[in-house]
Amino acid sequence: MRNIIIISVFGILLFSCKSKHKIVTKKEPNKTKEVTRPVESKPAVSSTKTYANATEAYIATFSKIAMEEMRKFKIPASITLAQGILESGSGKGRLAVKANNHFGIKCHNWTGKKIYHDDDRSQECFRKYDRANSSFEDHSKFLTTRGRYSKLFDLKQDNYKAWAKGLRAAGYATDRKYPEKLISLIERYKLYEYDDQVLGHSSKNKVTHVINHRVIKGDTLYSLSRVYGVTVDAIKRLNKLENNELKIGQILIIK
Repeated sequence: MRNIIIISVFGILLFSCKSKHKIVTKKEPNKTKEVTRPVESKPAVSSTKTYANATEAYIATFSKIAMEEMRKFKIPASITLAQGILESGSGKGRLAVKANNHFGIKCHNWTGKKIYHDDDRSQECFRKYDRANSSFEDHSKFLTTRGRYSKLFDLKQDNYKAWAKGLRAAGYATDRKYPEKLISLIERYKLYEYDDQVLGHSSKNKVTHVINHRVIKGDTLYSLSRVYGVTVDAIKRLNKLENNELKIGQILIIK
């Protein structure tokens, strides 16, 4: 009987020990799927500067080289820029676009590339350049190496009016209004300021003189307004004109 009791107690103890062991199952961590979202692209901010017109854009593009040519060859930057604007149509003319010729310089024994263009005569020969800067450089050499322009270099570099008149007198252009057109461009866009930068002068107190025009055959108030960049009404007001009639030889105040 005693043995039976001992065996029973031993069995109870053994069963209780086994019941304390737990089976542990490992849980795999939840795997979360990564969702890739497209990155929203921000609109690019343009840093390109805009200009009121083609002439202002032209000046911004070529003013530095005009000043550099002035330092090297003593030709006023204002004159170079005004001629470039006038001859190339602010860089939009055919010779400028097709041949990088900004000054209307004809071949004159030129051995480089050429382009043919209607000017005073049909299909005249003009110089063609690989880049616009070469046209500016050649313009400087053209003026400095031809004797007929030598008197220009006796003029002061800040006397753009004398230079404009001297170019016409030396035969650079056949247009009788050529000096007036150059002067008008220089004063309208303050191109003389580039001369002052090279010469170290101040433009703050620079005074522009009154522009006068002597009427020639074919002049009208409208044509003069286009040449000088003013309105017909402004010319009439300055000259106290009651109508649009002009007389040959009449002196008009333009501005």
